[in-house]
Amino acid sequence: MRFIRDGIHFYLIGIVILTLGIALTIQSTLGASPFDALLVGLHRTFGLTVGSWEIVVGFTMVIGNALAAKRRPEFLALVTSFVTGIGIDSWLLVLREWVAPGTLVGQWIALSAGIFLIGLGVAFYLQSNFAPNPMDRTMLVISDLTGWSVTYSRAAVSGGLVIVAFVFGGAIGIGTLINALISGVLINLFLPYVKILRNGMGKHRDKMAS
Repeated sequence: MRFIRDGIHFYLIGIVILTLGIALTIQSTLGASPFDALLVGLHRTFGLTVGSWEIVVGFTMVIGNALAAKRRPEFLALVTSFVTGIGIDSWLLVLREWVAPGTLVGQWIALSAGIFLIGLGVAFYLQSNFAPNPMDRTMLVISDLTGWSVTYSRAAVSGGLVIVAFVFGGAIGIGTLINALISGVLINLFLPYVKILRNGMGKHRDKMAS
C-alpha cells in the first residue's frame, strides 16, 4: 500500500514537471519532441487543444497496441494521456502570458529549460510504475514483433511521428532533433538521483514510523 501511495506521488510530480517541459518546448517555437510536434500539428489543422489531441492520439495508440499485440486494450494507459493532456493545456495557458520568446536567446532558453524538465519529469514518472505510457508501449510492441532493440524501435516510432507531424504542419525544428538526441541521456542522468531520493524518503518514513 505504501509503495502504491509513493508511486502515485512520484507519478504526479513527474507529470507536472514533464508537462511544463513540453509546454516550454512548444512555446520556444524551435521544435518540440516528435510526439508533441504531432499534437501541435493536429491542433493547427483540426482545432481542439494540444492536450485534447494528447488524449485522442493516446487512445488511438492504446487500440493500435492491442490489435498489434493481439491482447486486450490497456485502458489504464489512458490515465497517463488524460493527465498529461490536462497538464499541457494548463501550462500552455499559464506560459502564454509569461513566456513569449521574442528573441532567439529567449527561444533557446525556453527550449533548453523544456528539454531539461522533460528529462527530469520522465525520471520521476518512471519511478511510479503506476500507469503505462501509450508511446512507450508502442515501442515495446514494435520491439516484440520485429525483434529490434528498444533503441531501434523508439527511433522507428519517432521517425514515423516526425513524418506524420510534417504532413500536418507540426512543430518540427532544430529542437525536435535536439530533443530526440538529448532526452534519453538526461533521463539516464536523472534516474539514479531520483531513485536515491525515493529510497531516502522511504527510509525516513520507516524511521519516523518506528
